[in-house]
Amino acid sequence: MAELEKRAAAAAPARAGEAQADIEGLPALFGRLSDGVMTLLDTKLSLLKVEIKEDVNGYISGAVKILIGGIIAAVGFAILNVAIALFAGFLLPNSLDPFVRFALGFVVTGVLYLIIGAVFIITAKNRIAKQNIVPERSVNELRKDKEWLKKEL
Repeated sequence: MAELEKRAAAAAPARAGEAQADIEGLPALFGRLSDGVMTLLDTKLSLLKVEIKEDVNGYISGAVKILIGGIIAAVGFAILNVAIALFAGFLLPNSLDPFVRFALGFVVTGVLYLIIGAVFIITAKNRIAKQNIVPERSVNELRKDKEWLKKEL
């Protein structure tokens, strides 16, 4: 009986030592968990930055295309307007003063090019408006992480 008591007394400090080691390991576990969460958040923020850069590049590309289209339309407007206005002026009756004939020719071609330019600009604006502003991949990943953290904590 005495021998059993000695074994029980020896086992008690061993169990106390294990409990002490578990308690000392708990802050280390929390430290590793917080390091993991910080790494995860850093990764998610990096993904968000990449997605925002992609979206900004898309908007810049669209704006440059609109600008190029506007310049091309302006040059085309200047050159073709003169040619078409002169041609339209020749099509008008000869009874009109030549100045009035050419002025009406310029008005007709000016309205035509304004309509064409407006259609081009509206088409480009609608393409840009269809782009999604919200970075979907990052938002989905953050939602998944939020759910995971709720389950873990």
